[in-house]
Amino acid sequence: MRGAFYYLSLVLDVWSRKIVAWEVHDREDDALSSQVIVKTAQSLGIDLAGLVLHSDNGGPMRGATMVTTLERLGILPSFSRPSVSDDNPYSEALFRTLKYWPEYPSRPFEGIEEARRWVEAFVRWYNTVHRHSAIRYVTPAERHTGAERRELERALERTESVAHDLAEQIRERAVKSAEEARAALKKALGQDEPEGVPL
Repeated sequence: MRGAFYYLSLVLDVWSRKIVAWEVHDREDDALSSQVIVKTAQSLGIDLAGLVLHSDNGGPMRGATMVTTLERLGILPSFSRPSVSDDNPYSEALFRTLKYWPEYPSRPFEGIEEARRWVEAFVRWYNTVHRHSAIRYVTPAERHTGAERRELERALERTESVAHDLAEQIRERAVKSAEEARAALKKALGQDEPEGVPL
């Protein structure tokens, strides 16, 4: 269908950078966006009172249905300032990653189900494969579940092992280089030593 647009509603946990909810719809609507928030609240099973939902100034986020839903759940709304493009850096960084993902589509989606499958694949990759620089190169899922420490400890063990191996290789090369330099200096001074006999 030519000229059709799909709208992605996405909820990002700022601390872990994990995408905790998303939906793709064929229209922008505050009722649909508020349903995403309700489903997110139910699926996370946490006390939402006092949580802050920061979003852009789009109609779905400022609509009466959304504001009422947030009030009912005890979530505090927060909005980007008008004409401030970097007021929501976490979201901006996420969408930049999305747009530069190697699997980003080169052609329009055939339909909404294809768009949903694509977003599902991206979210799976982003949450479980993508190592995020702002959270010490662990995945958002590892940070969200607390597996971050275990993964960082494994990375430290791998790093220490590689450092030990490199240090050993450097030491061996340095010893060999020093021996070769010593032999060359002795030869230059006419102090050749017989083969296999140390000086």
